[in-house]
Amino acid sequence: MLGRHTAAGRRTALTVFGALVLSGVTSAAAAGPPPAPVPASIAAQTLGADRPSAAVLRALERDLKLKPGQAADRLVNEAEAGVRAGRLRNSLGERFAGAWLRGTTSAELTVATTRAADVAAIKAQGAKAAVVKRPLSELRAVKEKLDSTASRVKTRDTPVWYVDVPTNRVVVQATKQSAADAFIKAAGVQDEGVGVRVSAQRPRLLADLVGGEAYYIEGTARCSIGFSVTKGEQQGFASAGHCGNEGDSTTGSNMATQGTFEASTFPGKDMSWVGVNSDWTATADVAGEDGERTQVTGSVQALVGASICRSGSTTGWHCGTIEQHDTSVSYSQGTVDGVTETTVCAEPGDSGGPYLSGSQAQGVTSGGSGDCTDGGTTFYQPINPILSDFGLVLKTAAAQKGAPAPQDNGTLTWSAGRVYEAGTTVTHAGVRYQCLQTHQAQGRWSPVATPALWQKV
Repeated sequence: MLGRHTAAGRRTALTVFGALVLSGVTSAAAAGPPPAPVPASIAAQTLGADRPSAAVLRALERDLKLKPGQAADRLVNEAEAGVRAGRLRNSLGERFAGAWLRGTTSAELTVATTRAADVAAIKAQGAKAAVVKRPLSELRAVKEKLDSTASRVKTRDTPVWYVDVPTNRVVVQATKQSAADAFIKAAGVQDEGVGVRVSAQRPRLLADLVGGEAYYIEGTARCSIGFSVTKGEQQGFASAGHCGNEGDSTTGSNMATQGTFEASTFPGKDMSWVGVNSDWTATADVAGEDGERTQVTGSVQALVGASICRSGSTTGWHCGTIEQHDTSVSYSQGTVDGVTETTVCAEPGDSGGPYLSGSQAQGVTSGGSGDCTDGGTTFYQPINPILSDFGLVLKTAAAQKGAPAPQDNGTLTWSAGRVYEAGTTVTHAGVRYQCLQTHQAQGRWSPVATPALWQKV
């Protein structure tokens, strides 16, 4: 087994990163009263928000400029808000138009609907109500038209487009107005209220050919380990797809033989996973500052506006907030769909590194713009699609049983290891439940035991 590094200074916090430790390395709203809110304590306990690591709290206070105590309050509020948003999403059905958080401690949850009659039910869940024109499903349909168009037109001057739920529209980020107008017209969505944001920034991938810590691909390119995973008896880690191709070999931060890319997807998505040899042990750890670690306890997807932190081999531990999900980014190497935009900074070499909201895994670094001196924007590939596409099980702090079940649609029998999207209906012990928040199921997270994740129907 390989020993831990003891490098001095700033590099100490970058020696071990990611989650692989080098040990070697209906119309319910109108039909009746709304469901009773799930107590905040239950939601926080389920997601581990009631016991955050000191590293997470310090970084949130530093990067979000919070006062002592506000970071802890924010994590609990975000955990509880995710439950309320999920229950309202299910009750509103096709009228649901998104949910987002605001405020220093994420105390303000807003849920949007297309029908004014739903306002009372939304307020009954302790949320602000926004009545808007377009449901979330319609916004996603508009974005899908842009996604399809991007495969046949040049998008150099329109590098980003996304669903912006707070403004109830799809937004195209372009280097000039004329480029956005041409892209929108080519997609045939000029009458769909698509917004335009003019910006000179062009996101780039965050891989690097400079030596240093992290893991190396074919002895040259450098990226950052994401989250530890297993597939059967094989241990490994998730990372970004642009970091390497299937079959490429990897070495650790000390250049010791590490593993092989078992699968990789890029462009389209930006996901990969590396199977490692027996010198390396998968753990639930993610490196924070000053050699401290925080442990991953699940993969429950956070809301827009929620706090999020990132670990990377170049810049270490930084925090920010989630700007929007379901974003498409056109890099010079190709377009990636379905990533999430954040206000967290990153630099080359941070690619593949993990993002967490509290102790919940969110995704791996794809690319961005700016840097950690002047600030920037980053995009991450969500972790749940990686787990689902490659049939992986996320390594978490609490032991879990089961392997990923095949992903399909319709009513399912609940099974540990399966990735469930919000709104999915399952049966467990003869009872039907509806998923409140997207996550990979764990053995201790059965529907009957986790009202923060499942609602009886």
